[in-house]
Amino acid sequence: MDQASLVARLIEPSLDSMGYELVRVQISGGASDCCLQIMAERKDRAEMNVEDCASISRNISTVLDVEDPISEAYTLEVSSPGMDRPLVRLDDFNRFAGFETRIDTRDAIVDRKRFRGKLKGLDGETVLIEVDGETYEIPFEDILRAKLVLTDELIAASQKAHKQNKENV
Repeated sequence: MDQASLVARLIEPSLDSMGYELVRVQISGGASDCCLQIMAERKDRAEMNVEDCASISRNISTVLDVEDPISEAYTLEVSSPGMDRPLVRLDDFNRFAGFETRIDTRDAIVDRKRFRGKLKGLDGETVLIEVDGETYEIPFEDILRAKLVLTDELIAASQKAHKQNKENV
């Protein structure tokens, strides 16, 4: 198990109990400038704020101090996924169907490794994306990176969801 997976396994129970879902763990830099990036979102899908990130940071710092999964010194960064978020979990591809998405694959699929188009959701564990009128089928395990593309449509949907969350509070 790599370090990022180990960190994820260690902090997910704490995040879950606090009402958050882990989006991604990323470790970058070297021994002298190691950075542990934790991306999380609220389970209720309300917008994340600075207080959310600070609370997560305090809580998981305790877990990481006890378990010590990273031997060298590191900087902890906690953030929300933002509007042009990475798509990392299988259900992300259904949740954000209809939005413009960029997908990079490990190996070529129909002679290409980069896809940018409208996300059409899932068929089992296969991601469907429409590019220039053609639908491509990309096995989830072949995806290297995927993220939403910041568009006016995505901004409008985010603002609408934010407004609805405020009204429901």
